[in-house]
Amino acid sequence: MTPPPRLDVQNLHRQFGGRAVVDDVSFDVPAGQVACLLGQSGCGKSTTLRIIAGVDMQDQGRIFVDGNLICDTVFRIPPERRSVGLMFQDFALFPHLSVAENVAFGLTGSRSDKRARVVDLLDRVHMGRHIDSYPHALSGGEQQRVALARALAPRPRILLMDEPFSGLDERLRDDIRDETLALLKEEGTAVLLVTHEPHEAMRMADQILLMRSGRIVQRGAPYNLYNAPVDRAAAAFFSDLNILRGRVRGALTDTPFGDFLTPGLPDGTEVEIVIRPQHLKIDFDRAGRGPNPTAQDGTPARGTVMRSRFMGRESLVEFRMDYDGSILKATVPNVFMPKPGMAMWLMIRRDRCFVFPARA
Repeated sequence: MTPPPRLDVQNLHRQFGGRAVVDDVSFDVPAGQVACLLGQSGCGKSTTLRIIAGVDMQDQGRIFVDGNLICDTVFRIPPERRSVGLMFQDFALFPHLSVAENVAFGLTGSRSDKRARVVDLLDRVHMGRHIDSYPHALSGGEQQRVALARALAPRPRILLMDEPFSGLDERLRDDIRDETLALLKEEGTAVLLVTHEPHEAMRMADQILLMRSGRIVQRGAPYNLYNAPVDRAAAAFFSDLNILRGRVRGALTDTPFGDFLTPGLPDGTEVEIVIRPQHLKIDFDRAGRGPNPTAQDGTPARGTVMRSRFMGRESLVEFRMDYDGSILKATVPNVFMPKPGMAMWLMIRRDRCFVFPARA
């Protein structure tokens, strides 16, 4: 028999001032997995987290932990009895307690058992040598590691993390994210992470819950959300986009790169063909020689370089297309800095394009 999910959220609603901040939100998180609520500020992510933690109460909906009801609109288990750990961006360490005392806070059992748990966790987050230090003596990254150890010390079945890495220097974030993920997997804790950073969600999550205006608009593995976005806004959340606009005629849409198949859409429908800059290809072999109509990636189109910039790992080149004057961007690995005014032929990966009805 398949065990119930560690966290099961069903049809949550929450309103403030007549506005639905959380609107029919449902999802589940199995034990040992990381789910990420991803979305812009104000979309309802943190409110959802607070309801699960028990510090806010839903207007409708139910929440289960390991198949057991922890709250609905009538029944409510207090936050301290939910076996839910919390971790926030400000770390919230007690300044008057040592590192060891912070991690031990809330633990039960004998003194030796608590000490053993504290030492084990601090060693696993590489903070054992700071066991007797106080928070003010630690860097931001070190405080983050202590906060993680404290959140995991009572062995919560679920850990809720609200923008936990946003206060860290950018150079530290990836290392601490990876260390955190490894420890969470070792502990087998179900994790619900809230963030507005797509890179963070892609790096840490087993499943992403893309949230917009209080609703989950798409959910799935990071690969699926990136490669099969539900709409243009979902695609744009993960990267810059180029937009080719057109109108359907006989299941085809005319673009600078030739006709695109757009089946299932009635004639006259305005569409947006979306392609990411890394999938707009500069045809170096054909530079200055004109198009080859048998090209694998469809009809090449000519554009004039407007500007180019080196971004560190890649170069970004902006083109004005001869066909309609539209502006398209291409990213090229390493250093590539063509001069403004230079004409070049471009191609697109048709298998990497998304077609959506145009937004009103």
